Amino acid sequence: MRPVRTISLFSGCGGSDLALKRLGYDIVWANDVSKVACETYRDNIGPVIECGDIADFSELPDAEFLVGCYPCQGFTQGGRRDSDDSINYLYQQFDRVLRILTPKAFVVENVNGMAFGENRELLSNQLRRYRLAGYRVNWQVLNAQDHGVAQTRRRVFIVGIRSNLDFNYEFPGPQFGDNTRRKLVTQRDMLDGMPEWPVGDFNDEPFHWYYLSRRRRHDWDETSPCIVGHWRHVPLHPMSPPLKRVHTDKWVFAHKGPARRLAYRECAVLQGFPREFIWKRGTVRDRFQMIGNAVPPPLFEAVVKNLKNLW
Repeated sequence: MRPVRTISLFSGCGGSDLALKRLGYDIVWANDVSKVACETYRDNIGPVIECGDIADFSELPDAEFLVGCYPCQGFTQGGRRDSDDSINYLYQQFDRVLRILTPKAFVVENVNGMAFGENRELLSNQLRRYRLAGYRVNWQVLNAQDHGVAQTRRRVFIVGIRSNLDFNYEFPGPQFGDNTRRKLVTQRDMLDGMPEWPVGDFNDEPFHWYYLSRRRRHDWDETSPCIVGHWRHVPLHPMSPPLKRVHTDKWVFAHKGPARRLAYRECAVLQGFPREFIWKRGTVRDRFQMIGNAVPPPLFEAVVKNLKNLW
């Protein structure tokens, strides 16, 4: 495939763009507002990222492809929610850039909470805007574990094709798990050989009642629960004792034994980052946030692969 000039918005530490590089895309410009994320991006992806508020940028290089993983924390399935938070409307900036560039295609990733109930209005607003901008738009909720990530993580993807192009996009079906030729990638597959107790790399606070209100531990031969951006709420390492459900919102350890949350490097590999990815910027807490907010590279790669014939 020829190199496709690509612009990446809300790029974070580079989960989406790592996938693009693997597929041979030419990332000509990227942007994120987080300084520590931009520094990590430069360490691993390259110097093309410019740090700052996307609203302050109006002159951009030409590109055929636009990708963006703008945050919408007010509609997430986990953590604090505030549907009135201005962060939920960053899609308007993506729409602005889309209309400036008029690329052949775009891909958006976001939390799946906006696909349900009253939150569907936010998703509908995005689809409406992108169609008015001149694109045929499809969306679907995908689970990262179906595409080679050792984690149960559901996300909404929106793919748009410019209306004057004769190309119909289809989302990828599951590549791993039931009814496929490949087993799900497990925590054992990804964590094997990593340090058992990496002091300083994980949050060692006591387990609060809220933390144990959910099943935060999965077994070695299962995928991990969803990796989140807050270091206090990341899942338990599978070396921890099993959890026993007491009632709907209360879990307890089935027996005594050493228990800890996942370390940030463990979260990174469970998110689909290679072990050699460099994490040296910011605090340990910053690294958890970057990793939890990132797009799993194998999942993004699976979505973008189905655009190959467009180019």
